[in-house]
Amino acid sequence: MNTLPLQVTGVLTLLTVALALWAAEGDGLRATIRRAVLGLDRITTGAASIIACLALTVAVGAGLWQVIARFATEAPAVWSEALVRTALIWMAYLGLAVALRAGALVSIDVAHRYSTGKLRRSIEAASLACSLSFMGVMFWFGWTMATRVQFQEMAGLEVSMSWGYAAIPLGAIFAVVGAIAHFLDRRSEELETAV
Repeated sequence: MNTLPLQVTGVLTLLTVALALWAAEGDGLRATIRRAVLGLDRITTGAASIIACLALTVAVGAGLWQVIARFATEAPAVWSEALVRTALIWMAYLGLAVALRAGALVSIDVAHRYSTGKLRRSIEAASLACSLSFMGVMFWFGWTMATRVQFQEMAGLEVSMSWGYAAIPLGAIFAVVGAIAHFLDRRSEELETAV
């Protein structure tokens, strides 16, 4: 078994968490890094949100066309099912970044709610480390799959299958930025509305 992806992911996760802990508080260079990450997050999470919404719109439109074509004209479109599937994959993987930024994905509400100080920050750091590790593995193997299937075509769409698999590494990159930004500037709307 090739353990290189896991080793690289582990080292990068530890370095990123250490840098995030260092940049989380303070002035000078720390504040500059924090502002840069949050500025990058506004761009990437905004772009991910827009693309995810567009992907959902495409999926709904293609699905509607499939229903109309199948039942009204009795000639189903050969491309619509593959387009719906691909658009939903893109929506889910890019929506992951938005969910991580909002603090709605890896949520440890009870532990976070009843802890304070260094214990709370260590729980947040552990949550960040888990998210980053998972996104690192997703990126590595998503990239490998996207390059492996680049010469295969999606049935019905006649485009490279790598367009579908490209959502995995791209979504992982956006999600990493969202997870780090959430750690630096915590937004937990679900905690306030939870019962």
